[in-house]
Amino acid sequence: MAGLRLGPLLRYADGSSATVWIEAGRPCAAEVRCADGSGGTTRTFQVAGHHYALIPVTGLTPGTATPYEVFLDGTRAWPPDDSPFPPSAIRTPAGDDDVRVAFGSCRWAAPPAGEHDPVGPDALDSLAARIAADPDGERPDVLLLLGDQVYADETSDATRRRIAGRRDLTEPPGSEVADYEEYTWLYDESWRDPEVRWLLSTVPSCMIFDDHDVIDDWNTSASWVADMRATDWWRERVLSGLMSYWVYQHLGNLSPAALAADPLYAAVRDTPDGTDLVRDFACRADTEPAGVRWSYRRDFGRVRLLMVDTRAARVLAEDGRAMLDAGQARWLREQALDTPGSYDHLLVGTSLPWLLPHLVHDAEGWNAALCRGERGARWARFGEKVRRAADLEHWAAFPDSFAALTRLLAEVGTGPQAPASVLVLSGDVHHAYVAEPRWPGDVPDARVLQLTCSPVHNSIPLSIRAGFRFGWSALARALGRGFRRHGRSPRPPVGWRKTGGPWFGNQLMTLTLRGRSAWLRLHQARADGALVLVEESELTSG
Repeated sequence: MAGLRLGPLLRYADGSSATVWIEAGRPCAAEVRCADGSGGTTRTFQVAGHHYALIPVTGLTPGTATPYEVFLDGTRAWPPDDSPFPPSAIRTPAGDDDVRVAFGSCRWAAPPAGEHDPVGPDALDSLAARIAADPDGERPDVLLLLGDQVYADETSDATRRRIAGRRDLTEPPGSEVADYEEYTWLYDESWRDPEVRWLLSTVPSCMIFDDHDVIDDWNTSASWVADMRATDWWRERVLSGLMSYWVYQHLGNLSPAALAADPLYAAVRDTPDGTDLVRDFACRADTEPAGVRWSYRRDFGRVRLLMVDTRAARVLAEDGRAMLDAGQARWLREQALDTPGSYDHLLVGTSLPWLLPHLVHDAEGWNAALCRGERGARWARFGEKVRRAADLEHWAAFPDSFAALTRLLAEVGTGPQAPASVLVLSGDVHHAYVAEPRWPGDVPDARVLQLTCSPVHNSIPLSIRAGFRFGWSALARALGRGFRRHGRSPRPPVGWRKTGGPWFGNQLMTLTLRGRSAWLRLHQARADGALVLVEESELTSG
């Protein structure tokens, strides 16, 4: 009998259809049956000895909440008979509903129940407990996970023990994951957590990777890539990371129409074993990134979400560094400017913040100038060492890309058909804050903001707290100006100020979007399992 190894994850949901992702223990027919008679079925596909399905669900009624069950070869596999949670349900929006978007990044898997958690309560566990306690109450319409869904380079004690059972930890990559099979253990550990498993079964999710999904500072520079490719373990690691991301995260980001048009997805489903097909695709994604687009668009009524890949689409040559290659940058511009006036809010999901504390921004711009040789070869070598040691690789480290994104956000937000808000949603930096840009001269009609929220469940050392608090100070801004002068770097094309935070803790931000109005709330997880409101503000009044 086929068993449900992992999932279900409710990924896509619109007014009449949805997709549900599962991993089964063997090949089987996977089926979703909804209480109202709607549903869908498909066969599993195989990658590296594992069996998956993305089940299309059709016939849903807009504006309803429909409980569902998962069957494998006709036998019910979800929910478990002893489940303490309410039934998993697919909620389909009506055209005039509020849209609630919760987001965050950087989540270590929580330890098993009863074990000490060294980084404190998990915000996703706390969100699950809150929703389970009041199933008919307020909940997110979508959960945006903005990177570091798994940590391939920082494994738990349990995963290290499993790795030690199959290979020598004294050989590279040591206790980090090495191949696809070990990646499956990371997802199993992260998504089998009972509260998170139920949460992801009933709240739709959108995901994008960041560095730790593959390795810290992934694609930080051309010399970094050359150093990694010179090792004898990196190729298997990066290909396995991209393969597992395609299976576990990327497919579920796509709409049913996009899936139907995806030739790789069709080919994998049509072959008994899709391993070689997915591996070949991952190889192209690594060596020819301009030919693969991980970024995607989702529309929630009159809210447009553009999730942007800021890792795999980089141009790393020092004389032409760009956060996005030409094709990705063109896609972002086209999607943002598509059908002006058709949306009230534009959300740009980018794992790495656009606006940083001023000192950090100026230090990254200075470092980029050194590395491209502005101060000579000796300073360039020094700059590369600093870049890797201090993780100087956000938008500010790609000055031309920073300027291009700044211009695009202003263009989108200006004019009679401008949306009410243009909101950049980010994580990565292990604290939360709100920053508002200030353009010289004419200002956009829309409210433009940087909203940053992380971690969901990770450590926040005192050094990070002190450093980021200082980074916003007047003294830090003066130091930053000194960096700019030394690097012969121009002033940024936009100014900004911090209007909220910094906040530290395991946390989630939630946007509530109604017509042209927008509200922001920040909740932090507490030791008793509660999600406590620490900030609430109106972003636009409509």
